[in-house]
Amino acid sequence: MRSEVLVVAQPGRLPRIECRGGIAARSTEPDTVHLVSAAATPLGGDTVAIRLVVEPGARLRLRTAAATVVLPGASTRESRSCWTIDVGGELDLDPEPTVVAADSRHLSEIRMCLAGPAAGVRLRERVQIGRTGEREGFWSGSLRADVGSTPLLRHRLELGGGAVADDVLGSPLACVSELRYPDPAAMADPYAAAVMLELAGGGSLATWQGDRLYS
Repeated sequence: MRSEVLVVAQPGRLPRIECRGGIAARSTEPDTVHLVSAAATPLGGDTVAIRLVVEPGARLRLRTAAATVVLPGASTRESRSCWTIDVGGELDLDPEPTVVAADSRHLSEIRMCLAGPAAGVRLRERVQIGRTGEREGFWSGSLRADVGSTPLLRHRLELGGGAVADDVLGSPLACVSELRYPDPAAMADPYAAAVMLELAGGGSLATWQGDRLYS
């Protein structure tokens, strides 16, 4: 199944929303949209495509109603999510964690373009490999961010079975990453020990890895 979501935030009005497939979106406050699963997704073979547009002068807070649980499908274990984001105003994107269950494989890609220094973004991703007692899943996440035509960040992480850091003696099964622009800021407790990288073009990327996400 392919699920598609379009959210366009405009100043002075409610966001415009278009959805089809297994994910719905609802305006819950004037500047806030929640994504809600209308069907079990992503399963192996599924693709989730989300496009966000925040026009100059607008503000968008995007949340999810619950954690995303990735499961293998009948014929394949692999699923994908693709985010395309254009920011001219302010975006606060903080979905609930993605849990990669059983032996599923999930590939995530985020492409973001900021119009310039007047644009602002906070983007947080949280990923957990496995439910209780599970370690077989795999997650790969890439983040590509530009300010206008100037590259801001190229970032990629892998977790789980077959990842670059996979080791039978011990390997991270959870991660949190947070991109902020234009002002750098470290993550608060319980992830205050995250490694923070100040970006040459402004802003920062903070990354934490461990065995389990904090509740």
